[in-house]
Amino acid sequence: MLIRLIYASRTAGVLTPLDVRDIVQRSQRNNRRLGITGALLLSNGIFLQCLEGDHLAVNALYHRILLDARHTDPAILSFTEIDSRMYAEWSMGLVTSTEANQQTFLKYSPQAEFDPYQMRGTALTALFAEMVAHARVLPG
Repeated sequence: MLIRLIYASRTAGVLTPLDVRDIVQRSQRNNRRLGITGALLLSNGIFLQCLEGDHLAVNALYHRILLDARHTDPAILSFTEIDSRMYAEWSMGLVTSTEANQQTFLKYSPQAEFDPYQMRGTALTALFAEMVAHARVLPG
C-alpha cells in the first residue's frame, strides 16, 4: 500500500546550512534505497516533511526519525493512502525558506506566522503540491 505521511517537529538546536545539507544528502541516499520519495521544509526552526512510499518502509523511517536528537515535539499531521506520488522524481527535495515561499506558507496557515502544527492535513498537502507545481523545491 502506497501512503503519504506528513509530520512536523522542532529543531533541537541551531542547524547550520552544512547540517541541513547533510540531512538532505543522507535522506536522498537512504530514501532512494528504500523507495521513499518526498520533500523537507525547514522554516523558523520547524521541520515539515512529506514522505511517500510503501506503508511499512515509511513507518520504519518515521520511527528512525523519532530517534534523531535533532528533532523535538514530533507530530504526525497527515497520514493518507495514495494512488500516486507527488514526488516521484525526488528521493528528498528541500523547500527553502525564501520570501516567495514564506508568502506561500502563510497562504495555507491559519495564523500570521507559519505553524504547521495548527494546519489541517488537506492544507498541508495543498502547500506541498503548490511547492512542487511552482518548482520552489531543490530536487534530490
